[in-house]
Amino acid sequence: MTKPDIPEMDAMIALAARFEAAVKADPALEGADLGEMLRHVPGKRTICRGTVQGRDCIWRVFHSPQDGVAGREWVELQRVHSEMQDDEHRVNAPLYHAAEFGLIAVEFVPGTPLMALIWQSPPEAREAQVLPAARWLRSYTESSESWWPAKPEGWLKRAERAAAKQPFSRLRKLERPVIAELSRLVSRIEGLEWRTAICHGDFHPNNLIVADTRMTGIDNGGSARMPIYKDMARFLMHMGRRGVIPSGSRVLGVDGVLIEGFSETFAMTEAERRLILPFMLGIEALIRVENPQMKRSRVRRAAHMYEALLEDLSRI
Repeated sequence: MTKPDIPEMDAMIALAARFEAAVKADPALEGADLGEMLRHVPGKRTICRGTVQGRDCIWRVFHSPQDGVAGREWVELQRVHSEMQDDEHRVNAPLYHAAEFGLIAVEFVPGTPLMALIWQSPPEAREAQVLPAARWLRSYTESSESWWPAKPEGWLKRAERAAAKQPFSRLRKLERPVIAELSRLVSRIEGLEWRTAICHGDFHPNNLIVADTRMTGIDNGGSARMPIYKDMARFLMHMGRRGVIPSGSRVLGVDGVLIEGFSETFAMTEAERRLILPFMLGIEALIRVENPQMKRSRVRRAAHMYEALLEDLSRI
């Protein structure tokens, strides 16, 4: 395991002091433990392993408790947990919340992240493993879905701002014509309605934990109302830009069979299938700016994804 850098160490020391204060203030935290740091998002939150009330948990420690983000996430965690209780589609249970200290504990879920499972499996097994993700997402969004006037222009502007930060010249050259194709689609989408829902917000294969036939979604709570296609695009592009095409059929830079899986599971209209989802795939491709330290092999795979995306967008 790599050693944390100095900012992470400083953050962990500060969070440990805050956690100790919370334990002293709340008898419900007797015996609780703040363990290994899993992820540190500067200025926002730190994710750690630990225990609470005798159960293994994941701690979400928010750096600014006074801003109310932890409270909003706690409300959303409780809402979605109450709705996703069947044997195959679940979310990890909310266990503890201390608003004053910016602490949330959620259930630790044993199993294998879906992306890791895909890499470990023979190619012929991958398509069947990943298709259930569409059903998981529909279970998450269905209760809050509603139709609203489409507003693609704002998404395009967000993508343009992100593309301006692209550090690799090879990808910048491909992103410019992608933006042109998306601009062309904006005029066709405006005036339509698209579906919105309270979405996961960071729906990718590593946030689905698989154990037998059960898929459990993690990293929930930061949800907001947005077009439902954004979560689909996040999931598909996460794999597509890494060259992971389980079915072997690439469409719009991602797995074509998975596109159909999401389309059928959500009973999409023709406009959703042929205009809105392709548009959002392009948006997602642009807003995920590559890290300047990314390996050349990843840049090469991302370029192949862009080329395939651009070719299919130009046909719409």
